[in-house]
Amino acid sequence: MTDPSYRLRQPSRSEFHDLRGLRYHVRTWGPAGARPLVLLHGWMDVSASFQFLVDALRAPRRVYAPDWRGFGLTEVPGHDCYWFADYIADLDALLDRLLPGEPVDLVAHSMGGNIACLYAGVRPGRVRRLVNLEGYGMRRARPEQAPARYAQWLDQLREPPRMRDYASREEVAARLMRNNPRLGAARARFLAEHWSRRRPDGRWELLGDPRHRIVNPTLYRVEEVLACWRAIEAPVLMLEAERTDQWHAFVDTAEYRDRLHAFRSLQRVDIEDAGHMLHHDQPERVARLIEDFLA
Repeated sequence: MTDPSYRLRQPSRSEFHDLRGLRYHVRTWGPAGARPLVLLHGWMDVSASFQFLVDALRAPRRVYAPDWRGFGLTEVPGHDCYWFADYIADLDALLDRLLPGEPVDLVAHSMGGNIACLYAGVRPGRVRRLVNLEGYGMRRARPEQAPARYAQWLDQLREPPRMRDYASREEVAARLMRNNPRLGAARARFLAEHWSRRRPDGRWELLGDPRHRIVNPTLYRVEEVLACWRAIEAPVLMLEAERTDQWHAFVDTAEYRDRLHAFRSLQRVDIEDAGHMLHHDQPERVARLIEDFLA
C-alpha cells in the first residue's frame, strides 16, 4: 500500500456526553453556527466512517456523528447483547442533549438506517428529513423460530464470540480493502486508524464489542417495524448501491419492494459503481444527492 495518506478537508473534533449511563463519543465537524446534520453509522462501524462524505459536502454544516454504544470510543454497556430499543433511546437522548426542541436532518447507513426509520416513526416531530443509506430492515421472523432462537442466544452467552485481532494497523487496512475492493489504500489507512486500537500486547483489535455478534433473543417483528415506518412524517430519500448484496441477504425482492410502500413520501436513487459502503465508494455523488434533498 504505497498510496499517499488521505488528506482531510474538514478535520473532526471529539465530544463526550453522559447519556443513559454511558460515556458517549460524538464526532463533530463544521462551524457551530451552521445548519445541523446528524449522521448515524452502521453495524461494526464507527463515526469516522463518514469523513469522506463530510469532506464532499459543498455547504458548511454542523455535523454530529455518534459512535453507537459498544462501538468506536463510546463506552461498552455491561450487559449480554444489544437491542434496537436501546439504540432508539440513545438517539433520543443525544438529540435532546445536542439539538433540543428542533426537527433534525438525519443521514443513516445500514443498521443506523434501521434505527433512524424506527425513530422517525416513534418521534415524527423530531425528524425534518431522513436519508437512508442501505438500511433495509431485517429478515422476517416467524413465531415458530422462537425456541431455537432463545436456545442459540443461551448457547452464545455460555461461549461469547470473539473478534479477530491483527498484527498491525496495516493489516487492519488490508482487511478493509478485502471487504471492499473499491476502497483505496489511503482511505483504508485512514479508516483503520479509527476502526482499531493497539492492545498492551502489541496486537491490534477492532473498536467493536464482540457481544454485538450475539444473536438477539427477540424475533424481528416486521409488522411492528412497518407500523413505525408508516408513522414517519418526514420525506425519506433511500440511496441504494448498484452492486450491493445487503438487502438480498435480509429480504426477498418482492417483500422489500412491498415494504417501501409503508413510507408516505419516498424517493429512491441507485448509486452506480458502489457497494454497500456507498459513502466510501461514491462520497461526492452521495453528498450531492443528500444536499439537494435536504435543501
